[in-house]
Amino acid sequence: MDDNIQLNAQGQLKHFLTIEGLSRALLTEILDTAESFAGMTEQRVKKVPLLRGKTIVNLFFENSTRTKTTFELAGTRLSADVLSMNIATSATAKGESLLDTIRNLEAMFVDMFVVRHAISGAAHFIAQHAAPHISVINAGDGQHAHPTQAMLDMFTIRQLKHDFTQLRVAIIGDILHSRVARSQIQALNTLGAAEVRVIAPKTLLPAEVESLGVTVSHSLGQGLRDIDVIIMLRLQKERMTTALLPSESEYFKCFGLTPEKLKLAKPDAIVMHPGPINRGVEIDSKVADGPQSVILRQVSNGVAVRMAIMSMAMQKQGAQG
Repeated sequence: MDDNIQLNAQGQLKHFLTIEGLSRALLTEILDTAESFAGMTEQRVKKVPLLRGKTIVNLFFENSTRTKTTFELAGTRLSADVLSMNIATSATAKGESLLDTIRNLEAMFVDMFVVRHAISGAAHFIAQHAAPHISVINAGDGQHAHPTQAMLDMFTIRQLKHDFTQLRVAIIGDILHSRVARSQIQALNTLGAAEVRVIAPKTLLPAEVESLGVTVSHSLGQGLRDIDVIIMLRLQKERMTTALLPSESEYFKCFGLTPEKLKLAKPDAIVMHPGPINRGVEIDSKVADGPQSVILRQVSNGVAVRMAIMSMAMQKQGAQG
């Protein structure tokens, strides 16, 4: 995939479609920019005028609560006008093509599309065909990428662990169907993590998974040793076409994170989850709600990180006129 489309002639972010192909310097700039927005939640007025006069359209062709809400909040806090389209009742549901929808919205002088779609590559397709002044942010496409989720996870890790080069990170669960896992692996490797380990049954790993830059373990007991950061993934049953597991209870017994299994990792290991959580399937409630869990912090950080990405993608309009 040609990822130069993400940058303008000055090397600034224009679209944010995938982590792949982006430099460590650019990812660090996103994290640093997010840092400047993170303190806003304590302020009485939670708004900055950076995108005043801009119009952002959220195009969510797939259901989402947290991602959609945090994008709406991020746009509003940047003082943009934010329109969220209910695709289920829009013209697209009546047979209007994706490009027709885009052209009609462009005719209303919008500046940014935030796109979530069940088909891999949909956001990239829109970025290739949108008017030159429009930025496109990928809010999750098929099994391909979820780059803003990966960046809010990186932001959360950096807040708590500071130096990626010292960290061993384990991603546990349904790697095969997870767009988040792909983006997380790319981000961790770009930011220089010491090791990215994936822990899953063979049926939930993509073919040639090692080529993604990970080490593989099929045992939670062995895989958690020396780990600083644990990222749990849910079983994406809606994307499973065949029975890849004996049962949820069997899966929990082998790969569910319990307080006992958590003790195998480093004592100060943090537990993350991109959500939504399936309690008792991939994670025990005692862990999800426990002192090492930073799951709600991830949700809070989502707004600041998405503000950073949206504001950076809009910079190019000043640079290009």
